[in-house]
Amino acid sequence: MDFVLVRDNLACVREEIDRIRCAEGVSQAVRVIAVTKGHPVEALAAARAVGIEDIGENRIQEAVQKRETAGDFSLRWHLIGHLQANKAKFVPGTFAVVHSVDSLKVAEALTRAVRRGSEQGSNGEPLRALLQVNVAGEAQKSGCAPDQASALAHEISAMPELQLEGLMTMAPLSGDEKVQRDTFGGLRQLRDDLVSSGLELPELSMGMSGDFRAAVAEGATMVRLGTVLFGERQR
Repeated sequence: MDFVLVRDNLACVREEIDRIRCAEGVSQAVRVIAVTKGHPVEALAAARAVGIEDIGENRIQEAVQKRETAGDFSLRWHLIGHLQANKAKFVPGTFAVVHSVDSLKVAEALTRAVRRGSEQGSNGEPLRALLQVNVAGEAQKSGCAPDQASALAHEISAMPELQLEGLMTMAPLSGDEKVQRDTFGGLRQLRDDLVSSGLELPELSMGMSGDFRAAVAEGATMVRLGTVLFGERQR
């Protein structure tokens, strides 16, 4: 793809977000996370040139390689892909936000990694985290079950090394807007229930290129967009 089109693509996305917010009567700010998975490092420069500050990557190693090749561009890096507990040690220092904390095992591995980094001279700030919930109940998707989310969210929120900021989910691969909205609405309701229990969870990370409209309508504060900004992945 010719990355000069990113500016126009982003403008179209933001127009759509504004249109949906107006039509649905929702007022939340929506942050665009530009997903550069499978795209060359030039995508980072194109994103930064149009004012995008948040970059999403699915794989730790790909993010590390891109940062080493292209520099940081003063970007915030978001890990949006599944995280195995044995890879948690590579997260601090690379990612500012982890969207895919889906078990106590992963949360505990991240706390150890943050603690280790602090002992080695890092800034010692908590790692921002989102709890991934498998609202749709699809076996092939990561995320805790909705009925486990409350207990897990309260356990994570008690960990000083992590700053739990909200929830994340993925909708089924369906063009049915009702299916999309039911999934995203389910996450929003779960978040609202957790807030009622005393947690502070301002963020809802939901919606990708094919379903971000439904996500915005249901209250997304972060949308994870790749194809709609950069075109089809090159690998």
